[in-house]
Amino acid sequence: MNGIIKQIEKGKPFFEKISRNIYLGSIRDGFLAAMPVILFASIFILIAAVPEVFGYKLPENVSTWLWKVYNYSMGVVGLLVSATTARSLSESVNRRMPKNKYINSTSTMLAAIVGFIVLSVTQIDGGFSTEYLGTKGLLAAFVSAFITVNVYKFCVLKNITIKMPKEVPGTISQTFKDVFPFAFSVLAMVIMDLIVRNTLGVPFAEALATLLSPLFTAADGYLGICIIWGMMALFWFAGVHGPSIVEPAIAAIIYANVATNLQLHDAGEQASNVLTVGLGNFVGTMGGTGATLVVPFIFLLLARSKQLKAVGKASVVPVCFAVNEPLLFAAPMILNPYFFIPFLITPMINVCLFKFFVDVIGMNSFIYVLPWATPAPIGLILGTGMGLWALVLAVLLIVVDFLIYLPFCKAYDNELVAKEAKNAELEAAVGVSEAAQPAMASATGTDTFAIMNSNTSLEESAPTLEKSINVLVLCAGAGTSAMLANALTEGAKQYNVPITASAGAYGSHYEMLKDFDMVILAPQVGSYYDDIKEDTDRLNIKLAATKGAEYINLTRNSQKAIEYVLEQVK
Repeated sequence: MNGIIKQIEKGKPFFEKISRNIYLGSIRDGFLAAMPVILFASIFILIAAVPEVFGYKLPENVSTWLWKVYNYSMGVVGLLVSATTARSLSESVNRRMPKNKYINSTSTMLAAIVGFIVLSVTQIDGGFSTEYLGTKGLLAAFVSAFITVNVYKFCVLKNITIKMPKEVPGTISQTFKDVFPFAFSVLAMVIMDLIVRNTLGVPFAEALATLLSPLFTAADGYLGICIIWGMMALFWFAGVHGPSIVEPAIAAIIYANVATNLQLHDAGEQASNVLTVGLGNFVGTMGGTGATLVVPFIFLLLARSKQLKAVGKASVVPVCFAVNEPLLFAAPMILNPYFFIPFLITPMINVCLFKFFVDVIGMNSFIYVLPWATPAPIGLILGTGMGLWALVLAVLLIVVDFLIYLPFCKAYDNELVAKEAKNAELEAAVGVSEAAQPAMASATGTDTFAIMNSNTSLEESAPTLEKSINVLVLCAGAGTSAMLANALTEGAKQYNVPITASAGAYGSHYEMLKDFDMVILAPQVGSYYDDIKEDTDRLNIKLAATKGAEYINLTRNSQKAIEYVLEQVK
């Protein structure tokens, strides 16, 4: 097993390289920027649909209004994502551009929107078809964004632009600079769409979806969903944020399938598409990547070692809300041979059980999009329409996951109990006080979990700051980062240190950076250090990246968190 772990560790640089691919990153960040729209729309659809589950039908005018809000938000999400993806890709490309060469990200957003409409919309009597403006057109949205940014890049590098006299104000000059790249990018998509429509008789968006449908159909099978969620777990086990690599590749279909399932459900048919965003959030990664929902409870209730009981107590609440980094880095589970098998197979078994319930028993798949931090059993039941079988499946998944993880947790617990006993004997032999117990070394030998405790007065030891320090903590989804941001806020108040802190998600931070003095990267986004350093260096902002156990310890001890910031800004 240790040999397998070593091979996985050797592959980590390759995994990190994949995670930093600017096209995958732009899809991820584009969706992240559009997520408020998706969640906003979901609220209205839940209000419209949930009463019917209990036999109450809303007045027609109220139902019509609710559906209108949904259709004019979720119904144009493809158009919105074309813009946000183009903007995210522009920001990434600009980091690699020569000095004084810059792509106007606002202009690329506008061009991507126009290009997406060209690729997706068909004129009809009295207007145009909106069928592919929503989730069904997401693939075309990505194509529009990618083409637009690359055309802009070519024009900027080759200086293909309208040059204005130096007396012309910069804003007006920039407008003329963008005319050629805007025109060329839209023209490229006009030509693409004309070719497809004249040869296949359908818009580009429909042709692309049809072309890739066999691939998505295969991904919807048992083998496909096992590979998808198994790879997410494998990447995370190596210490690289798995969803950041895998989800962009399936983003279009998992959201489109939810919309299709909702249409099937409203038509009185079974919502049968399994590959959905809810399958990942509430089944494949229930409690976080690795389907770790049950693990803190096993540690807390059944473990004998002090270390695992402490980890269980500290991580049980975050894991219930799908923030499992305190568990992954504190136990640790990352690169820990004891957890390699359950961490990989539990998500795969979960998604297969879900597919069995849909395909064989006839349960509805996910018809609503809910916030990813919704506790998994609740998300599963609500997202599939609150059917009885969903409740049965939620209970079954908890039982199955418990049975899978239990023997591995017990084996690891026995290992730690033995180590704790040895340490106790050593302390007794050398006369070490119980108050100075050493932190337990992890099974991998790479991380240490300790709840740090210090009586030193920070107010006495901290240097006098010339100005307030504004800290931005970044993680993948703003859940883990909030833990450290809260610790810094509490510590600043407790020790009267002029530090303020905010939590953010990597990818939605570009416009925020200028307002901060320091950025701290959570371990899950540490692979993006080189990328964001270019931005922080340009803005003269301090950047720091934390390790797994180090980060967890900082979130647990506000004094240490404050001291960490003060040390970094010396």
